[in-house]
Amino acid sequence: MRITAFTKYGPMAASTRQRVLQYIPALEAAGFEVAVHPLLGDDYVAAVADGRRYPKSRLVGAYARRFRQLGDLGDTGIIWIYAELFPYLPAAFERLAFSGGKPVVYDFDDAFFIPYDESGNPAVRAILTGKLGPLIGRSAMACCGNSVLQDYARHYTSRTMILPTVVDTDLYRPGPQTAATAPLTIGWIGSPSTWCNVEPLLPLVEEICRSGQARFKAIGAGPAAAGVAFPGLELVPWAEATEIAEIQAMDIGIMPLLDRPFQRGKSGFKLIQYMACGLPSIASPVGVNSDIVEEGETGLLASTIEEWRHGLEQLMANPKLRHSLGAAARRKAASAYSLKAHAPRLVQVMESARG
Repeated sequence: MRITAFTKYGPMAASTRQRVLQYIPALEAAGFEVAVHPLLGDDYVAAVADGRRYPKSRLVGAYARRFRQLGDLGDTGIIWIYAELFPYLPAAFERLAFSGGKPVVYDFDDAFFIPYDESGNPAVRAILTGKLGPLIGRSAMACCGNSVLQDYARHYTSRTMILPTVVDTDLYRPGPQTAATAPLTIGWIGSPSTWCNVEPLLPLVEEICRSGQARFKAIGAGPAAAGVAFPGLELVPWAEATEIAEIQAMDIGIMPLLDRPFQRGKSGFKLIQYMACGLPSIASPVGVNSDIVEEGETGLLASTIEEWRHGLEQLMANPKLRHSLGAAARRKAASAYSLKAHAPRLVQVMESARG
């Protein structure tokens, strides 16, 4: 049976790779054929990462192409939708997914509803609040990246499951063991849109770097970090080919989050990447972070700047603690947040939708 997957972005986006593409081999082994149709391709993702404007004509063309694809599903048996079909168009356009009577599996790992439901623009709220409801409510299954998103989905349907954003732990694994020497490397990986979560922490990180205790490697910040410079700061462009090696070269991984509605719906992917690579991590106790990190067991949690200072100093000063937290984090990633653990669950969802 053919599954047609509609994603928001092309394979350069982590969401597309981790929520859809990495599951295709398991689905194919179960007898499914998967066709993936991104709304916006890698040229759009690259433009955003570089801070370049994306031509409006291409956006219009992308929406037109998606309309055509929905009207020509051929022998598709299941429609698989990540995030939404038509960003910033009303709910009526999302209902087009059901016009052919095919079962729909809906998937989301971010609080995509927040920019609509809590927009500062009254017109956006009036027209787009609840626009994801039809997708969620009529889907055969809503696969939710975390419990916050599942709670939202339950307003529309009882057919929900938590499917965390996971990694292939055969690829994401601890790097070569080397004796860590000062300065250690504190690392962060993300995108220009998530760099805002790091900014409140930068004065502390700069202070630590200037002391010579550590370097700070920031991967993927792009133009959002333009103008930020201090000794020990390394701004690294994101590249799929080097992503794992860059994480393996860190000594400590961090995931600060602002305590805001959208951030509370994040699925902790950065933490899972760090943990799979055997890193000790420090995270803000916002949303699912508090479930992923077991305080003092697989990592540390920090709310205030002083808590961040204490946690970083504690890890920098204690290699045995770094090792024990990192080893426990690796074990948890392999058991709870691995592709091996969750691919059979998604296959079962698709088999149930197939009927």
